[in-house]
Amino acid sequence: MELRHLRYFMAVAEEQNFTRAAKQLFIAQPPLTRAIKQLEEEIGVELFIRKSRGLELTTGGRYFLEQARQILDKVNATVNDTRRIAQHRKTVFSIGFVPSVFYGQLPLMVRRLRRNKNLEIVLHELKTREQVDALKAGKIDIGFGRIRIEDPDVDQELLFDEPMIAAIPAGNPLTHHRPSMKELSAWPMITFPSGPGPNFSDLTQGLFHRRGLRLNVIQQVNDLQTALSLVASDMGFTLVPEQVRRLHREGVEYMPLDDDNITVPVIACRRRGENPNAVMRLANTILDGLVENRLTGRYP
Repeated sequence: MELRHLRYFMAVAEEQNFTRAAKQLFIAQPPLTRAIKQLEEEIGVELFIRKSRGLELTTGGRYFLEQARQILDKVNATVNDTRRIAQHRKTVFSIGFVPSVFYGQLPLMVRRLRRNKNLEIVLHELKTREQVDALKAGKIDIGFGRIRIEDPDVDQELLFDEPMIAAIPAGNPLTHHRPSMKELSAWPMITFPSGPGPNFSDLTQGLFHRRGLRLNVIQQVNDLQTALSLVASDMGFTLVPEQVRRLHREGVEYMPLDDDNITVPVIACRRRGENPNAVMRLANTILDGLVENRLTGRYP
């Protein structure tokens, strides 16, 4: 099996048609058809169901597509990192993060890692689910997220639980006192990110649902900055982790909640079973110190 077989397979799977896939790959259709047939024979599994109107992935084909994507992502990441290392003679350390963790300890960790002149730090803004996939594909070395996702190839470590606060339009009556979850539920809510879960939006809405409170979600947006812009426009409130209060925004006031123990986790993700190299050991040492500062009140 060659890498071209995986690329050919992915093109056919995406197009669900040999003719369109061949055009995408800039090859003739007969060689493409033969290559897919050879791939199926080598694996010993039919990857496609041939129908009159096109192709459909089999159950095995769907699984193979997911694995092929991860393999090619890993290859591409390895090639890019190799080129970067050759050009700069540096070790690349890639970090995935959700935006809401970038206002606390993470910038300090990046700053300290960058003191090592032999390191090049690459940052990738990724949702937690995307971080898990990126770890498995070798695109990142460590990820920082909010959501627990079970995966046999990835370890998730709870660093600490962070209090939630409410971002409220300036001058709103809710800014005159610590609002309760019940009071907030009576106001329009903005959630982020939009899209399929599990994500931070599911987590924040679940805080209300578990208390038997109904919500009026008027807008789902893709990112924190947009959510805060809508809050500043007096569209509604949103819940954010405590460290976001460092992001000063005109027209937005950050209020602690009246309810106790309303928290959201900060989770580190790493590849399971991988012996940490020197860079990872350095990152872990820096991270341990920052988390200790957070837990003992020496914030950040």
